Amino acid sequence: MRQVTILGAGLVGSLLAIILRKRGYEVNLYERRPDMRNALISAGKSINLATSHRGWKALELAGLKTEMEPLAIPMYGRYLHQPDGNTAFQPYSKNNEAIYSVSRGDLNKKLMTLSEKHGVKIHFEHRCTNVDVASNVITFELPDKSQKTVHADLLFGADGAFSALREAYTHLNRVDCDQVYLEYAYKELCILPGKNGEWLMEKNALHIWPRGNFMLIALPNTDGTFTCTLFMPFEGAISFGKLKTEAEVTAFFDKYFADAKELMPEMLKDFFTNPTSSLITTRISSWHYSDKSALIGDAAHAIVPFYGQGMNAGFEDCTVLSSLMDKHGEDWDTILNEYQVMRKPNGDAVRQLALYNFIEMRDKVADPKFLERKKIEKDLGKRYPDQFISVYEMVSFSHTPYNTTIQCIQAQDQLLERIMNEGDFFANVEKSGFCDNLGKWVTDYYNAVQQLDFGNEG
Repeated sequence: MRQVTILGAGLVGSLLAIILRKRGYEVNLYERRPDMRNALISAGKSINLATSHRGWKALELAGLKTEMEPLAIPMYGRYLHQPDGNTAFQPYSKNNEAIYSVSRGDLNKKLMTLSEKHGVKIHFEHRCTNVDVASNVITFELPDKSQKTVHADLLFGADGAFSALREAYTHLNRVDCDQVYLEYAYKELCILPGKNGEWLMEKNALHIWPRGNFMLIALPNTDGTFTCTLFMPFEGAISFGKLKTEAEVTAFFDKYFADAKELMPEMLKDFFTNPTSSLITTRISSWHYSDKSALIGDAAHAIVPFYGQGMNAGFEDCTVLSSLMDKHGEDWDTILNEYQVMRKPNGDAVRQLALYNFIEMRDKVADPKFLERKKIEKDLGKRYPDQFISVYEMVSFSHTPYNTTIQCIQAQDQLLERIMNEGDFFANVEKSGFCDNLGKWVTDYYNAVQQLDFGNEG
C-alpha cells in the first residue's frame, strides 16, 4: 500500500488524511502554520462555514458528524435588513431544511485531532517552497530558515488557493490555469451577545444587509456572537479605500447599517484591527499528474464564499475519491483519471455558481420582484415535488452535481419568467385554466432538464 503525503492541514487536507488513514495508508500531513490548537487563529480572516448536505456527508464519512452537530447552528433562511429598517425572512427550502453555521477554527481543530488519533503524523511550520512534479520531491522551509526535502510516493495538494503543488503544475506543458481577483474585499466584524449571553438577533438565520454594490452578512455562533463580514470594493465612491478615519467609518455605518452598528460596541476597533482581505477564484486544467499527485479542495478550485460551498465542494472531492477507491482499489492511475473527469467540471461550475450568488445576495434579495420569484419557486416545489426543485435547493440540499445544477439555471429562468409574465401568480393559481397551463409548463421544464445527468456524486 502506497505512502501518502498531503500538503495543507486545513479542512480538506485533514479530512482526506482521516479517510486515507482509516483505509490503512500511512499518511504524513505538512502544514505551513503553527498548530492552531496551541495558538490563536489569525484574527479577522475566518469567515464562518455554511455546512450543507455535501459537507455533512463527508463529516459522517470521517466519523465527525455526531460530534459536530451540537456545535452547528441551523439557518433556515436569509433574514434581510432593508435600508429603511424593515426586515424580511426568505426561507431556503420548501421543506424547512437548513444550512448550518459552523466555526471554521473549531471544525479544523477537531479534524486535526481526529486525524492524529487515527495515526496521521502532522508536521507543523513546514512551508512548501517547491515541488518537483516529475520526481515528487518536495522542498520545505523550516522556522529557522533551513530547508528540508521529502520524497513523496503519492502526493495530494490540499494547500489552498495559493497551493504550492498547483503552482508547480502551472510550469508543466499544456496546463492552462488562471486566477482572478474580484474588485471586492472583505473585513470581519463582530456582533456581541446580550448581557446574559443571548443572541441579539434571530439566531437561526443568515443575516444580510444588501446595499447594491456592497453588503454586510452575519452568521450565528454558539457563544451568542455573530461573525459579521463586510463585502465592499477596494476602491470607488463607496469602498474600503474611502474609509480612512473613525469618523468616516462611523458615518458610513450610521447611514447604511445603523441597526447592526447598535449591536457592535467594538466596531471601530474591529474595523481598524482586522485586515482588509482579497477574494480570489482559481481554475486549472490538470488536477493530477500521472498516478503520482493530485489537487483537491481550494487548491483545485478556489471560489468566493457567496454560496457557502467552498468547504462543501472540497469535502465532496474527498467523498468522490473515497468512492473511487472503493471501486478501483489500489489502481491510482485510474482513480486519479476518473477523479479529474468527475470533479473538474463541477469545480468549474461551483466557481461560477458562487459568483452568481454574490450578485443575488448583494443586489437581488432587496428587489420585490426577486422576492416574489422566490415565493413562486417554493410554491412550485410543493405543487410539483417530483418535477421542480430550485437551483438553490439542488446546490444546498442535494448531491446533484454542480455542473448539472448550473445547466438548470437557464431553464428555470425561462419557466419563472413565463409564469410571472401572466401577472399575480398567487391569484392566478386559483383559476383552473391557469393551473392547466402551469402544469404543462412545469412538465415541459422537467422533460428538458431530464436530459441532464442528475446522478449523485460520491
